[in-house]
Amino acid sequence: MSAPLAVMAYSVLEPALADLEGTLARVAGLGYLGVETYGIVEHYGPARVRAALDATGLELTSAHTPFPAGADAERLLDEAEELRATTLVWSMERDEFASPAAITAGLARVNEAAENAAARGMTIAYHNHFAEFANTFDGRSAYDLLLEQLDPRIVVELDAYWAVMGGADPAAVLTGLADRARLVHIKDGPAVSYEGDVMVPIGDGRIDWRAVLGAGAGLRWHIVELERLRVDVFDALAASRDHLVGAGLSRAREGVAS
Repeated sequence: MSAPLAVMAYSVLEPALADLEGTLARVAGLGYLGVETYGIVEHYGPARVRAALDATGLELTSAHTPFPAGADAERLLDEAEELRATTLVWSMERDEFASPAAITAGLARVNEAAENAAARGMTIAYHNHFAEFANTFDGRSAYDLLLEQLDPRIVVELDAYWAVMGGADPAAVLTGLADRARLVHIKDGPAVSYEGDVMVPIGDGRIDWRAVLGAGAGLRWHIVELERLRVDVFDALAASRDHLVGAGLSRAREGVAS
């Protein structure tokens, strides 16, 4: 079954920081059903972002926010609570995948975050970049070591593009994760350079989205994230919607013209 289509707010961060309500209205007008926050809560505060989402009928898929652990834990959880976020998403740093010991050390705060979030009725989701798959130890990927040690309450947001760049097959990763994979980031392009890739509308790059999304049986949201584009972001979002919905892979708001 196809999952509903959302936008990662990083895709539209520049216009959103100038006009939050207008930007979210344009996203909703393109037929997207949800938004994952990034940057806008820090800029506007959770109450205004929540009101803007409600006004446009967009669902909050998740909040991309640092792991609520350590000294900032309660502040981050208070913000998430005011936003009415139930899933909080973040990543470990690239250098934390330099060795098995570094992975174990980095996971201490991730698992602490899971405990803190659970006390507020929230869930932590782990979002990957490429080092999790590119770095291997005795034939095992850093991602495998990560999953073994993650608190079982932590779910996964798979960034399929960075998985490809790390040398993994995201369809196989999703199959292995089964229901633990709740969210997927959908971006497209050449998948050769973490800092240099220019993204393209979904379907115009190298990723086989029919294979990837067809493997994600437990996915609740398909989240489009576009960055470093050479075309207008709203045009790219429209083209991405057309590709994903036209292929029967994702669901968008009905009655939206192409």
